[in-house]
Amino acid sequence: MKILLPFIFVIIQPPGVFAAPVVLGLRHERHGLGESQRGRLLVEELRCVACHADDGIAKKVGPNLLDVGWRVDSLFLKEFIVNPAGMDPGTQMPNLLEHLPKAQRDDVADAVTHYLVKLSLKEFMPGGAKEEEHAAGKKLFHKIGCVSCHESGQGVGLVHVPMKYGMDSLTAFLFQPLHTRPSGRMPDMNLTRDEARSIAGYLIGMEGRGGLRLKPEAVKVAAGKKYFEQFNCASCHKLPGIKAKPSLALAKLRVGKGCLSVQPKGMPHFYLSTAQRETIGKALKGIGKPLRDQARIQQTMVAFNCIACHTRDGAGGVSDVMFKHFGTDEEGLGNPARIPPTLDGAGVKLKPEWLRKVLFDAETVRPYMHTRMPQFGEENLQYLPMLLEKVDRLQKVEFPEPKRDDRRKYREGGQLLVGDKGLNCVACHNFNGNPSPGLKGLDLLTSFERLQPSWFAHFMRNPQKFRPGIVMPNYWPGGEAVRKDVLGGNPNAQLLALWHYFSLGRSARDPSGIRAEGTDLKVTNRTRVYRGRSRVAGYRGIAVGFPDGVNYAFNAQNGTLSALWSGEFVNVSWGGQGSGNFNPRARPIELAQDVTFYRLDKDDAPWPLRPVMDKDNPVNPNPLYPRNLGYQFKGYQLDEEGVPTFMYRTGDVAVEDRVNGVAANRLNRLERRLRFDAPKAETVYLRALTGKVRPLTPTQFATGAVKMWVPKDTALLRGEGDTRELVLKLKLPKGKSEVEIRYELLR
Repeated sequence: MKILLPFIFVIIQPPGVFAAPVVLGLRHERHGLGESQRGRLLVEELRCVACHADDGIAKKVGPNLLDVGWRVDSLFLKEFIVNPAGMDPGTQMPNLLEHLPKAQRDDVADAVTHYLVKLSLKEFMPGGAKEEEHAAGKKLFHKIGCVSCHESGQGVGLVHVPMKYGMDSLTAFLFQPLHTRPSGRMPDMNLTRDEARSIAGYLIGMEGRGGLRLKPEAVKVAAGKKYFEQFNCASCHKLPGIKAKPSLALAKLRVGKGCLSVQPKGMPHFYLSTAQRETIGKALKGIGKPLRDQARIQQTMVAFNCIACHTRDGAGGVSDVMFKHFGTDEEGLGNPARIPPTLDGAGVKLKPEWLRKVLFDAETVRPYMHTRMPQFGEENLQYLPMLLEKVDRLQKVEFPEPKRDDRRKYREGGQLLVGDKGLNCVACHNFNGNPSPGLKGLDLLTSFERLQPSWFAHFMRNPQKFRPGIVMPNYWPGGEAVRKDVLGGNPNAQLLALWHYFSLGRSARDPSGIRAEGTDLKVTNRTRVYRGRSRVAGYRGIAVGFPDGVNYAFNAQNGTLSALWSGEFVNVSWGGQGSGNFNPRARPIELAQDVTFYRLDKDDAPWPLRPVMDKDNPVNPNPLYPRNLGYQFKGYQLDEEGVPTFMYRTGDVAVEDRVNGVAANRLNRLERRLRFDAPKAETVYLRALTGKVRPLTPTQFATGAVKMWVPKDTALLRGEGDTRELVLKLKLPKGKSEVEIRYELLR
């Protein structure tokens, strides 16, 4: 035997200090499980039924040990058998040897290690990572979602990994984790071999850890096999020629007895916390009763930690701590481009075959989203699609196949609506593999393949209800079509036209605007809206042009009216990856892009400004801004004239923000109407104007470029010189209220 690294024992915890086994989903503050259900989940995850038979509980198997001698450093393996919780805090592996004298524990573990190493056809190879592997792995680890389960101090610990694996063995495990852990506790992240090696390099480090290259001894191999049988290791770890020994039925277990006692003697010791033992006790009282379908779905989401990324029925969701790790290539699409979609109604949203593709084939339509969908294996989740289809309900809507004579009408209607002369869906969506001229949202032609018609119909009538925070507007507010000139303004006919058009698949003709080049957008006799990034409105900019020649830009990221101008509308350009850019065709009056509403502690308290990045400081110091200030964008809807009303929240207060253009007597004016719905009376502050602000009257203020009218007794003019700011103190009553602000462009 050759000793390469004798100091592997550094991570062993002090005597008597052990972490309770971790079921990651139960650490989520919104897991939604009651006490009995938490106990039932623990029973499943700790594999209690491996020894204590019960037909009603899912039987999960432990890791595959046939190649453990190649996969795991033998010195680590031995010490793990002696002290699982000490070597891997939070492990679900119980201590089977604790009742033995120390010398005997070491002898048993040594023999079992020799036996397991002998099973492997290859030899463990130590080694560290190259610098470039480590750097690439660190970036990928935080980008694709690994950090959701392995956040330092919050998730499953990885401190033991450098002492457990070599580069080759960890790479192989990360590439095909279900081969080693068929129960799905570690999912397949759809890594390439190079990606797997990079992440392995990040976790192991560059210095490398040697360990012990063990040459199995025949006497110890034979003894190890006997010990493996004696301690019933085969109940969790299946090996050829070894049978598991049944034990007491699950329903007969009692808290305080056997392995559920505080200090089990001669029994597996899981180091359960007091709370864990109590919840298991609650579960055991009704363990023979099968779970209801909804409860089983809920428990599955917690068991596989789906709730780290997804919400369903009010449970789960990305925490504020983890939000910074969820990235996107399309910032303009907002949080829906970085945060995986809700699973509310998933069974009625996706067609059954597509639901299976997502769960078992890693199918995706959101390449701009950095986080990847984990694959837990069909064997573990084969029941889930059926349950979702059974439980989820939505008022049924059918789209009948158009009659032969009507097909052209609906095909052309759908093509018109999708294009830039209709609803301009292509401003945010790719089409048939062709990139959108604006934001690069999911390809519209996947709609028919993926979605059920009922969900499509309901979603199109109210996108925000089904995907909060989405930038997609409601084109049928109040059930009325905004485009009265298409198919008679009949909403049902328009939705059928879209569905029929998408059903044509790759044979569908490209809509207008999908292959457009950089161009000037004109406003004719109808208000025009364009979405994209802009220097005057940020990543989630929305430009609005009125027929009278006044225009403005809205920053949906911060809820800010960020620029005003008169005359020509916008120029649009794009190139390479990412969304299209728009810039005003005339010199804009730029307003502050910091969050518009906030609750100041006092009238002279400083305004929370948006973080600014530059070449010297490229990392956002506050990625939650302005979410951590209470701002939530809730989408927008268009009226018959195409005028948008933006909807967002500031804290618990719902806001509807509508701007109308007025060009009368050669005065270019905008009228902004803010409607509030407050659950209680409270005071909020609105930052209305910044720069060289001067008072004209108690309700009129101006800079060199714009004049503003504000409500009586609301104005606070703060600061001096060029850095003054006009802040409005709004005392909102409980319920609904309104505020009107007017702007006049002075240039």
